Amino acid sequence: MPASLDHCSGHLDTTFVALGFGKVAMLGVVQGISELLPISSTAHMRAIPALLGWPDPGSAFSAAMQLAALGAVLAYFWGDLRALAAGSLNAVAKGRWKDRELRLAAAIALATIPIGIAGLLLSKILNQCASPLRAPMVVGLACFGMALLMGLAELLARHKRTAEQLTLWDALIIGVAQVGALVPGFSRSGSTFTGALALGFKREEAARVSFLLGIPAIALAGTRELLLLHHAGLPAEGWRILAIGLAVSSVSAYAAVWGLMRFLQRFSTWPLIVYRAVFGLVLVAGAAMHWIS
Repeated sequence: MPASLDHCSGHLDTTFVALGFGKVAMLGVVQGISELLPISSTAHMRAIPALLGWPDPGSAFSAAMQLAALGAVLAYFWGDLRALAAGSLNAVAKGRWKDRELRLAAAIALATIPIGIAGLLLSKILNQCASPLRAPMVVGLACFGMALLMGLAELLARHKRTAEQLTLWDALIIGVAQVGALVPGFSRSGSTFTGALALGFKREEAARVSFLLGIPAIALAGTRELLLLHHAGLPAEGWRILAIGLAVSSVSAYAAVWGLMRFLQRFSTWPLIVYRAVFGLVLVAGAAMHWIS
């Protein structure tokens, strides 16, 4: 029986357990870096294991590992988030409904609604074993397609706005763009970053908006996946393997967000766009030639 089907609990794919500690730690590094860069973590998590002759770790692993990315984002933007929470509570207490912090908090909540609804509607097909959405050809085409959209946004964007100028309408548009992250290969950071860039935000500000608006979605997706794994009866060994992956991934994710913010202050996104496009085409070619099954 194929490895991807040996570790199915109902419709939940837990193939990552079969990989063991060492392989999961290595994939944790890959997941941590690619989750927060707009280069598609799913594309990397499908291609790299396949090229190494390993089974697909599954969507449950990828979703749960988002909690490592969440920890990295919270740590990096802790000052911003603390000021946001304090400012919002103060604004509510004093009835200042147009306060900047309160508006940003409302924008973060609003941006989460579209992906929350879509995620519930598509949860069965996203988490099932051998999900058709995780087919290498689909992932590769989605990765390449998002590269084209990022390139178009880079060409047309005004690169003038800051995160403080974010409106509720902007948040809704970026929230709708974030729904694209449910299709493996598009990537959450890629979708939201491209949406913010297209709305005229500066590159580093688009990344900031992408990270801040994505916090609830990442938290909900990761926590939900942990609950599903618990209900599916993941064995103690599986939890230990997942913990190793989360620990390693959190370190690499923090390095990724730190590096990205500094990179975008000095350079355009074209290196990331080209890398993403080439990686997507490699995945498509690998699927077409049956290197990746």
